[in-house]
Amino acid sequence: MDHPQSAGYSSLQIGLHWLIAALIFFQLVFGESMVAATEAAEEGEALGGTDAALATAHYWVGLSVLALVALRFAIRLRQGVPAPIDENPLLVLAAKATHWLFYALLVVVPVTGLLAVYVNPEVGEIHQLAKPAFVILIVLHAGAALFHHFVLRDATLRRMLVPAAIK
Repeated sequence: MDHPQSAGYSSLQIGLHWLIAALIFFQLVFGESMVAATEAAEEGEALGGTDAALATAHYWVGLSVLALVALRFAIRLRQGVPAPIDENPLLVLAAKATHWLFYALLVVVPVTGLLAVYVNPEVGEIHQLAKPAFVILIVLHAGAALFHHFVLRDATLRRMLVPAAIK
């Protein structure tokens, strides 16, 4: 599913990566407003203006993430991804597993959020499990990028910062 292979990531792939990362950061930081909105609705209480605005933003940012991930996946299928720089099979397997877990979360989390809103509010409990899962994956992902950059001194991190066309 990672074929064809490319020399590096395109500007579009890099842009989508960082845009989605920023949106996920927003969701992780401000997502509690959706919890406040849900609890206020269940208890028949009024929701404060800030929580209402952030809950609405959480909804629309989640939909945006889902759409952007679909676009990113379509581009991945069409343009491919660069071959791993590291030849250690365990590191390559860990990288692939981490990336596919990210893709799974980036699809499952918005879908469970929508299911919680429109089908069954109890699905929200599953949706909330995503926060620690995302935090763990982000720490692993960023740590691995820094390990590649500062310890292995390879171009793994650079590939997600500089488009292939201008390397």
